[in-house]
Amino acid sequence: MTGHVVIVGAGIVGVSTGIWLRRAGLDVTIVDRAGPGKGTSHGNAGVLASVSMVPVTSPGLIRKAPGMLMSKDFPLFLRWSYMPKLAPWLIKYLSNANDSDTRRIARDLAPIVTDSVAQHQALVADTGLGHWVTESDYCFAYRDRAAFKAEAYTWALRRDAGFEPELIEGNDVGDYEPNLSGAGLIAALKDHGFIRDPGGYVAALAGFFKDAGGRIAITEVRDFDLSGGRISAVETSDGRIDCDDAVLATGVWSGPMMKKLGISVPLESERGYHIVFEDAQNGPRHPTMIASGKFVATPMAQGVRCAGIVELGGLKAGPSEAPLALIRRQVRDAYPGMTAAREVEWMGHRPAPSDSLPLIGQIGATRVWTAFGHHHIGLTGGPKTGRLIAGLISGQPTNMDLAPYAPERFRT
Repeated sequence: MTGHVVIVGAGIVGVSTGIWLRRAGLDVTIVDRAGPGKGTSHGNAGVLASVSMVPVTSPGLIRKAPGMLMSKDFPLFLRWSYMPKLAPWLIKYLSNANDSDTRRIARDLAPIVTDSVAQHQALVADTGLGHWVTESDYCFAYRDRAAFKAEAYTWALRRDAGFEPELIEGNDVGDYEPNLSGAGLIAALKDHGFIRDPGGYVAALAGFFKDAGGRIAITEVRDFDLSGGRISAVETSDGRIDCDDAVLATGVWSGPMMKKLGISVPLESERGYHIVFEDAQNGPRHPTMIASGKFVATPMAQGVRCAGIVELGGLKAGPSEAPLALIRRQVRDAYPGMTAAREVEWMGHRPAPSDSLPLIGQIGATRVWTAFGHHHIGLTGGPKTGRLIAGLISGQPTNMDLAPYAPERFRT
């Protein structure tokens, strides 16, 4: 059994890891430069999307990509000035856009996401925080049956993972989602859920972690002391923190830290956008993916959050106007009667490895563990990932094959 564990990153993955390690009786410090739930764990659609095991890199993406990028109505944007730096990652990413790799990735992602609601419920058990996790249908809205059938390949992979949708058509659509316009069919999935305030949820979990004896340090990690061949300390802007194990769970910012550890991960930012329509009226009843626009509308405590736009453009550039304008157009089309008191915009960075699989495991024999790279399913898979890492550190056996997530796969 290890002694002191330092977790770098206070998002859903890092905080979940900390809670499970404290339950195992370990001494834990979480280090984050901003604080719990301030980054990508705040900015997301809030859906516990157990069905989200199918990667973006499905067959046909290479052929379709130019048209996607040229369309002002497709939710994929590219900062062309960033293309020279993006190209090496993009080539590796697109190399997976074939049937065999898509099936492999979906098969490997399924154990991380398919039991998301149960994993969140296990995380909050005996914490008094169960009210944050809301069980709900997760809906995919289509213009008609033909549009639904056009995604038959994706739905077949979801069925392989155990998810069969209930199809709601005709007048029943209006009864089920009375404020939704332009949808002739809804594919509703049971056994899903959502979080009504993702940032607040992670902050509340962090509060429980502290009450359970964990520590949180607001500081920036600069380096690792591996002078003896394994971790002995994390170097921060406020000094050295000695440790026996370290967990790297700081999303896309884990990439530069991995280089310090000798591994260059092909990792890029999915620049995600959302708008919260505060105190919204006449919005969705259930979290709903509007298939024509590839965005999700979720009823939250603050209002209706609409998220799902992706932009490739790196970490340094500020928000773009076009993705936000597209969200507004799509929302007006889908919910023409929705009103809101205010609108709050957000842009953040989701960690995207080129093979669409998270990094979960130990780097060599260093006792440095990786727990990042979940693309847009971090909230969904965060508690499971944290539980797995805590089990590895504390010596608890797992019946999962963790080889697909091994960080060593990127060592050259």
